Amino acid sequence: MFRIQWIGSTGCFVALCAVASTALSQPPGGRGRAGGANPALAEPFRGVAADGKIEPGLFKIQSTGVSTQPVVDAATAFLASLSDRQRQRTRFPVDDSEWRKWDNRHSPKRQGVGFDEMSEAQRKLAFDLMGASLSAKGLKLSKDIMKLNGTLAELANNYTEYGEWLYWITIMGEPSSDQPWGWQIDGHHLVVNYFVLGDQVVMSPLFVGSEPVHATSGKFKGTIILQDEQNAGYKLIRSLDPEQQSQAILSTDKPGNNALAQAYQDNLDLDYAGIPASKLNESQREQLLSVIELFVGNQDPGHAKVKMAEVKQHLDRTYFAWVGQTEPDSVYYYRVHSPVVLIEFDHQRRVAPFRTSEPTRDHIHAVLRTPNGNDYGKDLLRQHYLDHDHSHKHGDSHDHDHGDAPAKPSPR
Repeated sequence: MFRIQWIGSTGCFVALCAVASTALSQPPGGRGRAGGANPALAEPFRGVAADGKIEPGLFKIQSTGVSTQPVVDAATAFLASLSDRQRQRTRFPVDDSEWRKWDNRHSPKRQGVGFDEMSEAQRKLAFDLMGASLSAKGLKLSKDIMKLNGTLAELANNYTEYGEWLYWITIMGEPSSDQPWGWQIDGHHLVVNYFVLGDQVVMSPLFVGSEPVHATSGKFKGTIILQDEQNAGYKLIRSLDPEQQSQAILSTDKPGNNALAQAYQDNLDLDYAGIPASKLNESQREQLLSVIELFVGNQDPGHAKVKMAEVKQHLDRTYFAWVGQTEPDSVYYYRVHSPVVLIEFDHQRRVAPFRTSEPTRDHIHAVLRTPNGNDYGKDLLRQHYLDHDHSHKHGDSHDHDHGDAPAKPSPR
């Protein structure tokens, strides 16, 4: 774990870059086991925390009134289509540490069943599962990211590390209408963690991005992503008056990558920074909500509405922060941070098929997390286990994140 504190514009920037460099330099690990697990995975899950501590009581087990039965049915159909060997690689217990081994890079090797080995019928069922869980926008974004990874393979002439079908699906737990379970898709620039408990859903961490973000040639020419997210953040910073910008802008310099909450940062210490929504006017607050909704709205509309209601309950404690210039062609990083949502948008340096020393608009990373211990639905799972003894289900061969969701103590 590490901690970020903001002390003036220059100090803010130095701290931010130092931690970003640490995060980005961590060796890949976890999934393939060949390179050894990432050290962060040895830590019990805690969650993203401000001021070094988790704020309790933010998340409750309760009915949303939005059915998850279509997701249950789609997952059941997908699993039924797999061979015994594929199913063995795809199934994990709901409290397994496999949740946390995702990586937004093209390595390490993933678990689960890959789109590259699926039949056409299996691919359709995999997309049906995604379609039942995501909005039309979220499904299109996911497919476009996969296509752009195909474009990157063309540009780099590297079909081993990149490609449209190098994405893997895992199922955690048993698809159920009343018991906790979930699914994950994991691959280069696309990670969706989707936890289900009854009719509640937690869709985080969510990672989306691409390099390039616009295919100007090749099989997928014309595919372009994350422009609305890019433009909405810019529109918000430009709507602020000079005094408001002085609070929101942590640094006008952006020589590198700034995203902090990417892979293996489940226990990130990140203090609130920037300007709180309580200091925005009504129009600016609506623009801030529009930014958030662009990310939250990647899940199905019913559950997105539930999440946005949760976000609005904490709007006055929602902060908007910016790194970079504010010109029409600027590269930048922005962050939205509240007790119940963390969003980062970052223009990154190019990596492939060539490297750049400066960030560019043609390589974007964006992440959404649920702070205070509810990424992967962990806090809901913890509460569920306190009320239901699941200790008899811990006898399989997979590693469990026992510290993440302790079972209810046995009566003496």
